[in-house]
Amino acid sequence: MRIKTGTPVKPYALRIPAEKPGGDLPDGFAAEEVEVKQGDEESYILCRNCHFIITLPTERTMIDGLHKHTFANPHGIVFEIGCFRNANGCVYTGPTTNEFSWFKGYYWQIAICRSCLQHLG
Repeated sequence: MRIKTGTPVKPYALRIPAEKPGGDLPDGFAAEEVEVKQGDEESYILCRNCHFIITLPTERTMIDGLHKHTFANPHGIVFEIGCFRNANGCVYTGPTTNEFSWFKGYYWQIAICRSCLQHLG
C-alpha cells in the first residue's frame, strides 16, 4: 500500500514478482493483476492464490504518470506494481513506513489477501 502524506485518497499498490524462467514464483507471493470475466459482470483483479476479489479495474490510479511500475527490492527481486485507489480485498499488517518506499513522499504497509492471508504487497 502506498500513502502520500496529506492525501485524502489512499492509492494502493499490489506487488507482483516478475516470473522466473519456467514460471516459478518465490514462495509467499500470491498477488496477480488478473482480469477475469464473470459472464456479463465486470472484470475483477483477483488473488493468484485463492481467486478472491482484491479490487476492480476501475480502481486503477496513476502515480508519477503510470499505473504499472517495475522495481527491484533490496534483495534484488524484481516486482511489477499496480496502483489502485481502493483494494477492499486486502487487509494490512505492521506499521506504515517510508523506508524502501518506491515512490518519493509515500509510505507503505504490508498488504495481505483478506481471504487466504497470502502476501500481496
